[in-house]
Amino acid sequence: VQLQAFGGGSVQAGGSLRLSCVASENIFSMGWYRQVLGKERELVARITRSGDTLYADSMKGRFTISRDNAKNTVYLQLNSLKPEDTGAYYCNVGVGLSLPGNYWGQGTLVTVSS
Repeated sequence: VQLQAFGGGSVQAGGSLRLSCVASENIFSMGWYRQVLGKERELVARITRSGDTLYADSMKGRFTISRDNAKNTVYLQLNSLKPEDTGAYYCNVGVGLSLPGNYWGQGTLVTVSS
């Protein structure tokens, strides 16, 4: 499975970004992880083909995951961004909702300035 992520960039605190990830196949579960400075890679959110979602508790409220099954694309809307959200965001697909799958995108960088 090939994954291609788009949408990273630089914004000021309080701003928004929308990340997209296109998969070469329609996969049951698609999601986003991130790695911010000084931390290990962590879950942001996952979504199944039927729309069931899983969010990391700390990401709820500001971030929203969605997908377009017809386009094999998963989106991550990032709102009210904070400087501590700065990092690399990775797309991931697999067969389960609760665990990451085997396929990772190349990562897209989000930079939030204060």
